[in-house]
Amino acid sequence: VLTGADLSGADLQGAKVRGADLRMAKLVGSNLSEADLSEAKMVRAKLRRANLAGAILARADLSGADLEGADLSGANLSGAEISRANMRYATLEGVVLEGVRRTDMGF
Repeated sequence: VLTGADLSGADLQGAKVRGADLRMAKLVGSNLSEADLSEAKMVRAKLRRANLAGAILARADLSGADLEGADLSGANLSGAEISRANMRYATLEGVVLEGVRRTDMGF
């Protein structure tokens, strides 16, 4: 269980952490590019300036997550929950958003 863990600046490129419990975890500036975060619980996680390029976030719960300035280029968010997520200044080029559930998002 990684609930509330501080993984800021960690290099987790390509990590296979499907279904991980990362609620309220700090991943500020972390490299999660190409990581498999499918079905991960990332409620209120702090992901400012994180590199999530090409990451798989299908069916992940990112409710209330702080993704300000994060790079989500080419990420797969199919079926993800992103309600109340802060995505200001995030790079969203090529992001797959099919079936995403969202309300009250900040861009």
